[in-house]
Amino acid sequence: MLSPCRSLAIRCAKRTGKQRYPSEKKKLRRVNETLLQNDIKNRTEGFWRLSKLRVPAHKDPGKDFIGVSLPLLEAIAKVLEFPVAAMLPQEAFSIVRKSFDARKVLKEPQFVYTVDMDVKKLLILEPRTWDFIYRLEPKLGVIEYMPKEDVPADLIRILHDCKQIHNGFKLEERQDTHRKDSNKLPLLKRPKIAVIGSGPSGLFASLVLGELGAEVTLIERGQAVEQRGRDIGALVVRRVLQSESNFCFGEGGAGTWSDGKLVTRIGRNSDSVQAVMKTLVQFGAPQNILVDGKPHLGTDRLVPLLRNFRQHLKELGVDIKFGTRLNDLIVENKQVLGVKVCDARHGPGYDDKKLSYDAVVLAVGHSARDVYPMLLEHNVDLLPKDFAVGLRIEHPQELINGIQYPSLATEVYEGRGRIPVADYKVVKYFSEENDGASSGSDDLIRSCYSFCMCPGGQVVLTSTNPSELCINGMSFSRRASRWANAALVVTVSSNDFDSFQSYGPLAGVEFQREFERRAAIMGGGNFVVPVQAVADFLENKLSVTSLPPSSYRLGVQASNLHELFPCHITQALQHAILKIDKELPGFISQEALLHGVETRTSSPVQILRHADTYESTSLKGLYPIGEGAGYAGGIISAAVDGMYCGFAVAKSLSLYQGDIELVLGKAQKNTGFVKY
Repeated sequence: MLSPCRSLAIRCAKRTGKQRYPSEKKKLRRVNETLLQNDIKNRTEGFWRLSKLRVPAHKDPGKDFIGVSLPLLEAIAKVLEFPVAAMLPQEAFSIVRKSFDARKVLKEPQFVYTVDMDVKKLLILEPRTWDFIYRLEPKLGVIEYMPKEDVPADLIRILHDCKQIHNGFKLEERQDTHRKDSNKLPLLKRPKIAVIGSGPSGLFASLVLGELGAEVTLIERGQAVEQRGRDIGALVVRRVLQSESNFCFGEGGAGTWSDGKLVTRIGRNSDSVQAVMKTLVQFGAPQNILVDGKPHLGTDRLVPLLRNFRQHLKELGVDIKFGTRLNDLIVENKQVLGVKVCDARHGPGYDDKKLSYDAVVLAVGHSARDVYPMLLEHNVDLLPKDFAVGLRIEHPQELINGIQYPSLATEVYEGRGRIPVADYKVVKYFSEENDGASSGSDDLIRSCYSFCMCPGGQVVLTSTNPSELCINGMSFSRRASRWANAALVVTVSSNDFDSFQSYGPLAGVEFQREFERRAAIMGGGNFVVPVQAVADFLENKLSVTSLPPSSYRLGVQASNLHELFPCHITQALQHAILKIDKELPGFISQEALLHGVETRTSSPVQILRHADTYESTSLKGLYPIGEGAGYAGGIISAAVDGMYCGFAVAKSLSLYQGDIELVLGKAQKNTGFVKY
């Protein structure tokens, strides 16, 4: 049932750029004064981190070069006030970050670097730099001194160090500990832990627990990447949907057949994020993901990486069960004692197997909708959570290149040139008059933003049910496709689920399903996607001219997408597109095509857990993590959540005695609501 239309007013986006309020300027001055007062005891050693070093795009060797070039040395020499850049030894500098800045406010696009300078090495190789280093003063966010180089380790090395430092007590001592507490495990028995789901959170939880000595079983309803790739091929070529092995389910989770973005909002430079990134490199990711300002892998690189990850888990003794679906939890006295599973090819209740475990880590993705009703049957605390829904817009990639940097568009060369394939990230805010149905008298604030932008990508089907239609975008590592696509989505909350309140905390799930069913009907079935030219969508009319071509391979059908959503969501999308076109002239194009429908931006549900132990607030022994539990949004944040949970579970079972926050820092309080 469609909601009545509400009037929308466009609000200004949050203030960005270098302009600061007087109070901010005063605070920044105080911080800089503090830095200056902190005397650097020995200027002949240590490291200086030099940030915001800018190299014009026409001088830089290009996006794939992560060494120290002469133009970069010139930028460094300018900061040091050193007269001859060519005299600076390249060996004294290491690249920490490299990003591309093509904002219109600049005279020309630039590569922006963060570099660490090794003082001791620099003085040995070029002693004449001493006077210039001596005069160097800290400046917050631009020039910062470090007594020693900050080199975060990968997770495997961290785990090995933790075992040596914190778990140095002998096996007999741990057995004595278990013997003293009747609630602990019997003598000589390793804790048995089930990890449900092999997405990023499940994989990293399994890695931590396996390395720390637990007997881990990794249960995945989908297939390993080799078979999963064949199943996806059958879907794309022959329209054969395997309900348990597809774009959403299988080894690596939904992100495997997506763009493989490694961007995150939880702190790119934090030790926890760096540990995850370096672990990915250990398993086969290229080194440049540690430097790239917008790192991504692409499906073609994720597949071999996951094979290596799987092999390492097997060497640790992790038992991996693919094609195995969780049907139920075994619960007694509000304590999880195990799980009921079956062959994923069969329905629930068919040949169920009961498996006993000391703990169950629930790391399912947000498309595992059958898990939520099962949890409710066990009175697990669930809350509805905000998310976003909308449409996926597609343009020719050359058009986006030309909009973002017209002078350099010809140097992209389908991802093989010096200049990165152009992308965009936009957000617009709208105030919506409160109709009185929700509490409070203030206007509702919605945002419409681009989500999962895939430059050089394609639109793909992410349905897990033939009667429901939803889509996403994916790219390979080179982003060489001639298409660019991104979701344009509008935030929704429990206020929007009024007609689904009978579903309780699962109202958001049913809200998603409603529009997925509508999209399937609009497309005419057989996974055909309803589409509409952007200009026609803005004018609320059915496309009457020939449609622009689409990268979606299962067919498209001209449809009235402006009738798909409640009109306040449609209006927000229309207003946002108009505003985006002012920011990115040419965005409204005869070649732009909208596809329906994008609903699974994040989990519509949050499974409540204790912040410190990661254990469910209502069921002992259950540890909900990752995207499906509502605590992550994207590959990196999910992996970090799984990593911290792994340590928390290990600590509860006496496999780990230390404080992981001393090693990786404080865990971020993630809501699972993501914009990227």
